[in-house]
Amino acid sequence: MLVLLAGIFVVHIATVIMLFVSTIANVWMVGSSNFGTISTGLWLLCNKTCIQLPVSSGDEASLKAVQAFMILSIIFSVVALFLFIIQLFTLEKGKRFYMTGAVMLVCWMCILIAVSIYTARFTGTVAYSTDAHHGYCFILAWICFCFSFTIGILYLVLRKK
Repeated sequence: MLVLLAGIFVVHIATVIMLFVSTIANVWMVGSSNFGTISTGLWLLCNKTCIQLPVSSGDEASLKAVQAFMILSIIFSVVALFLFIIQLFTLEKGKRFYMTGAVMLVCWMCILIAVSIYTARFTGTVAYSTDAHHGYCFILAWICFCFSFTIGILYLVLRKK
């Protein structure tokens, strides 16, 4: 049981770290241009230097929603991690980690909303470039989506023995 708890804890920490990286780094979409590789994230457009991400007025609300939901997913994931640690030491034997699982599933839902909006609105478009494809941050966000769902379900069924 201790090994299972430790494994879930390690995967949860890895998920938090990957959420931070995918939100902060500017490699959600990558394209090529005459000046080299251009990458865009949730915040900046980077070539050799980074500038504010140019977004049309129609897509600005979508980008703000993606940014907000990714930040919310980080917050909920960190809260779930602290709840797990608190419940690990305060729960009686035989009780389940319901609160931790519920908060982690809210994190999962935030990631789902953010990545779905980004996929629908911004896939295949990188300003000033051609041949756009997904970067590692986009892929990390989808991996975090899978991990947070799995961790949330495991917390709901896991008993403290």
